[in-house]
Amino acid sequence: MTRGVGAVMGTIGRAGILALGLGLLVVAPRSSRSADVAVRTFDAPLDRVWTATVSVLKNLGWEIDTFDRAVGWILTDPRSVDFKEFAVYGKGLRHKLRLSLKAVGSNQTTVSVEREVYEEKRVLWMIERKAIAPADQAVETGILDAIQRGL
Repeated sequence: MTRGVGAVMGTIGRAGILALGLGLLVVAPRSSRSADVAVRTFDAPLDRVWTATVSVLKNLGWEIDTFDRAVGWILTDPRSVDFKEFAVYGKGLRHKLRLSLKAVGSNQTTVSVEREVYEEKRVLWMIERKAIAPADQAVETGILDAIQRGL
């Protein structure tokens, strides 16, 4: 005799499904993004810090991929850390940034910089990426220092 999905669900019950879900959370691999995001609060209004941040990124050679000024975030295009580019093949380390800007009061702004580092292998249009934990926060703190100097 075969049983339908409803009968099986009744047998397993919600507790079994919850236990399965929690088990998947426990064994799921952790993201390699750094848990420590570089954060700094500047004594300047959001508009001024935004302008300084965009200027710093451009001066340091980062190209902006997308941004939302109303929400307060900027995503950069990936840059090479140690990436070898050939005609139909590429391999190496790349990184990109996500910056979040948030007004804290009328004259202070908090900026957080999160860097995603990954190994990329590309053959023609097939891309494989493997996330890697950043070794340090030198890039992130360098950007925050440059923003401070630009204000």
